[in-house]
Amino acid sequence: MTCHAIHRGGRRHGRVRLFATTFLTSVLASGVAPVLAEDIPEVVITAPRLSIPADARLDAAGDTAKLLSRTPGLNLISNGGVSSLPDIHGLGDDRLKILVDGMETTSACSNHMNPPLSYIDSSRVEKVEVWSGITPVSAGGDNIGGVISVKSAPPVFAGPGEGYAVGGRLSAFYKSVNDGVGASVALHGANGTFSLGYDGSWAMGRDYYAGGDHRAVLSTLYEARNHALTFGARHEGHLLVLEAGQHDIPYQGFSNQRMDMTGNRGVHGNGRYEGEFAWGKLEARGYWQQVKHAMDQIGGEKNGKMPMRTDAIDLGYAVKGDIRVSDGKTIRVGQELHRFLLDDWWPPVAGSMSMAPNTFKSINGGSRDVISAFAEWEEKWAPQWTTLLGVRSDTVLMDTGNVAGYVTTGTEAANAAAFNAKNHAKTDFNFDLTALVRFEPNAISTNEFGYARKSRSPNLYERYSWSTTSMDSSMINWFGDANGYVGDPGLRPEVAHTVSTSFALHDSGRKEWAAKVTPYFTYIADYIGVDWVSNSTTRSSVFPLLKFANHDAMMSGVDVSGSTFLARETGYGDFKVSGMIGWLHGEMVNTGKAMYHVMPINGKAALEHGWGGWTNAVEAQLVGTKAGVDPLRREPKTPGYALLNLRSGYEWENFLLNLGIDNVFDKRYYHPLGGVDYSEWRRHSLTGQVGALPAPGRSFNAGVTVKF
Repeated sequence: MTCHAIHRGGRRHGRVRLFATTFLTSVLASGVAPVLAEDIPEVVITAPRLSIPADARLDAAGDTAKLLSRTPGLNLISNGGVSSLPDIHGLGDDRLKILVDGMETTSACSNHMNPPLSYIDSSRVEKVEVWSGITPVSAGGDNIGGVISVKSAPPVFAGPGEGYAVGGRLSAFYKSVNDGVGASVALHGANGTFSLGYDGSWAMGRDYYAGGDHRAVLSTLYEARNHALTFGARHEGHLLVLEAGQHDIPYQGFSNQRMDMTGNRGVHGNGRYEGEFAWGKLEARGYWQQVKHAMDQIGGEKNGKMPMRTDAIDLGYAVKGDIRVSDGKTIRVGQELHRFLLDDWWPPVAGSMSMAPNTFKSINGGSRDVISAFAEWEEKWAPQWTTLLGVRSDTVLMDTGNVAGYVTTGTEAANAAAFNAKNHAKTDFNFDLTALVRFEPNAISTNEFGYARKSRSPNLYERYSWSTTSMDSSMINWFGDANGYVGDPGLRPEVAHTVSTSFALHDSGRKEWAAKVTPYFTYIADYIGVDWVSNSTTRSSVFPLLKFANHDAMMSGVDVSGSTFLARETGYGDFKVSGMIGWLHGEMVNTGKAMYHVMPINGKAALEHGWGGWTNAVEAQLVGTKAGVDPLRREPKTPGYALLNLRSGYEWENFLLNLGIDNVFDKRYYHPLGGVDYSEWRRHSLTGQVGALPAPGRSFNAGVTVKF
């Protein structure tokens, strides 16, 4: 099991942990617990607590998902300026469970433009936990790739004898590659029992510039605003937190999609209770979120107009108890409910021959309910041996109403009639199983081995997208390939079987050096891939029509990492070197062809320096050629590349300044998971294969934070 946690650190973390403390320590934490001694809790199978370096927060300004970019085995799929999609070992988007302050939210969009992490600004994030591979069942179900939990800072209370505590933080950033600017504020007032806090943020950016020729990459502009009000109360080991918030993205471009976001407004309420008792710990949570989402085309480069609207509600609760049976034994039990309600309709366009006279009903009254229960047993049998065993049940209930097209004749009407004649209600009975053992034969060796069975039911669009026409099907796409997709109500749930092991060596104090190798293998029965239907979509065979279909797939890979101090407490500060390499192979069993969005071999290396309040780092990133591509989706190949990034920061009392240069040599490159450059292709009315999306060029970044 890989379990990484990132915490916002104080000044004591500022010396040598500019960015690799998060990046490399979590790399080395590819198993159940971290490998650096100062971060290891006594209970082994828990999330390690690591600091979020200030430069990592600067990198993620505007796009919270980038806080995860230094996690081993995790990459980001390009999906808009504030909506990147995390991908763990080749499994991303809905195949991951992503929790924001314990809330389980769903992408309420046929293009997945509003993923869960787009609802929280990076300035608010206090802690990030990432479980991959052998994930404990208590972390979450209905996923096959892993669990990501992002948490904001807990309420601030006055200390004993302090009376009242009032304070806050002001931050701002700038990025030259897209003239990105933003600011955030956090305020709190509290006594020893009650706390009230406010968080607000704003960020915007223009179309970013590609490396080399400095041309603007069209449809990459964005703006986002967030507000949250938090109330907290505590008393003798009990904590109650209530939060209400609003989220607004007035616009966001998507260069690798046919559509852009023209509005996304969300409001939410979230409450949690934590209590310490003689028998253990009790946690309870309830939440609700409503989203109103709109899509169309922002600029003229995509040459069209097609308004789309979505209303969605996520609501649910979770109750979990940690029962301490003895000093070395803990039993966790829990019960959860998550309900997702979705209406997706496309208003008619006046004067259009194909998008009128009626409203297109894509998902009409869709619902997806997940009812879950789990039990988990963790025991430390001896100083050398620890085991974890868990089982989880997820019952998934899905349904939707009848649909209708723009017109009442032709293919669209025939598709709607065929869909309406079917029984839409589906029930899946899924279960997960986790078994893990950790063996520490001596003070310098840590070894783990585990097996997990994980399952995921299809999302509403995978089961209930129904139109096969060129225009309609091309609106169902969250893959960045601009193809057309149609659903299948008969899809079966995905079931992934993962075996993973890790071998780690480190100094006895776990402070000076460490090295780790983590190989893994996953076989996915009924993986939801695609079948080719026709080349009937726009512009001949460039964008095929594909149908979601079950196929088996298998994936294998390895993460290798290491770090060591070159010098400590010298007259010129501390010096540390760290690095990692990730390799992954994924293929469809029936064809032997590559799976879509599989990252080629890649690595990072960093030289860090800390001296008093100064932190500096030089980072190199290397990515191999992506030659293995999915031929059905016309996935573009991308050449290998090497990037150099520079970081520097200074902290003095309550003032923090961070500077950085990304892509120092302004290298023109294409991220292997970036998708296609549809906006540029459409603007010039091209007819051949769509090229890969160019990545951002050189960027000078600056961030400043003042605490009070």
